Amino acid sequence: MQHEAHAAHTHHPEVAASSSWAMAVRATLHCLTGCAIGEVLGMVIGTALGWGNVPTLVLAIALAFFFGYALTLRGVLKAGVDLRAALKVALAADTLSIAVMELVDNGVIVLWPGAMDAELADPLFWWVLAIALTVAFVLTTPVNKWMIGRGKGHAVVHQYHH
Repeated sequence: MQHEAHAAHTHHPEVAASSSWAMAVRATLHCLTGCAIGEVLGMVIGTALGWGNVPTLVLAIALAFFFGYALTLRGVLKAGVDLRAALKVALAADTLSIAVMELVDNGVIVLWPGAMDAELADPLFWWVLAIALTVAFVLTTPVNKWMIGRGKGHAVVHQYHH
């Protein structure tokens, strides 16, 4: 494996030193991209099919995790890591970040009056979704900074980027 020399990176002090807010923002934007793809797709599918709130939320959350992990997997696999190891990296790097993002953004949507009943053609659907993802980004960024500072989260993925 071409990245065996990188395995020790997670134990180096420079990982904690490099846990800047900029790195946390990049990690959160990466997470947000996967979550937003899955969230929007799930909400659109559930709403278009006339599903109730709970099945639509379950689909949106499942797809957010799927696309969040898929984006990380793509990059790690591209770096030459085998699938089993890449899956471990993606799970370790993204699970907490995606979970926080999904809890926050779906919490905003559920609590926003009328948002769960809005149809695709209703501007409220799109505005609340955008606001929810923005709030989730703001609240997930410190979580990512904390994880990166401890050599976890996207600090694990970072060792595979050149």
